[in-house]
Amino acid sequence: MRLGHAVSSIRELVQGRLAAVRLDPREELVVETESPSLLVPGSFNPLHAGHLGLARCAEARRGCQAAFELSIVNVEKPPLDEPEIHRRAEQFAGVAPLWLTRAATFLEKARLFPGVEFVVGLDTAIRVVERRFYASRRALVKALGELRDLGCRFLVAGRLLQQRYQTLADVAMPAAYADLFEPLDFRLDLSSTELRHRSG
Repeated sequence: MRLGHAVSSIRELVQGRLAAVRLDPREELVVETESPSLLVPGSFNPLHAGHLGLARCAEARRGCQAAFELSIVNVEKPPLDEPEIHRRAEQFAGVAPLWLTRAATFLEKARLFPGVEFVVGLDTAIRVVERRFYASRRALVKALGELRDLGCRFLVAGRLLQQRYQTLADVAMPAAYADLFEPLDFRLDLSSTELRHRSG
């Protein structure tokens, strides 16, 4: 993915003048388009077979194309700078559409893409309902309610957690919002952290 014509839009995103831009894998241009039906969010450092397999599995389940989403801001890490954004975006050349956003939380993502289904691993789904990511329990309940009102849901693949493979069936999600989460039968025990350690 050559980013020539997208550089100015990425800069506007970094500076906060844009909330999201979409990069098409076949073109340099930033493409304005309708919201995706399936969205695979991640940091993609690096993009690996697990991310791609997860997307393909969700596509087979729903019969539509998945896009990927990289937020340049994160609730637990420093924001990405422009060179790092370019490096990660270039991994999607010829692969799939990539949305670059400033949406650090799933509620922010849902507001950008109402009606979308997020395709995630179990570890991410657990974080969606973890109290520590919200100002209060009331804020957590309000966020989950708004996610439902926006028509957003989660397809959730199992993950190797604490040296044991676990699926959605092994986790007690809040009963009132359990319908927001649907299991996805996909397994590939890879992590970006592990791949970085191997290459380092």
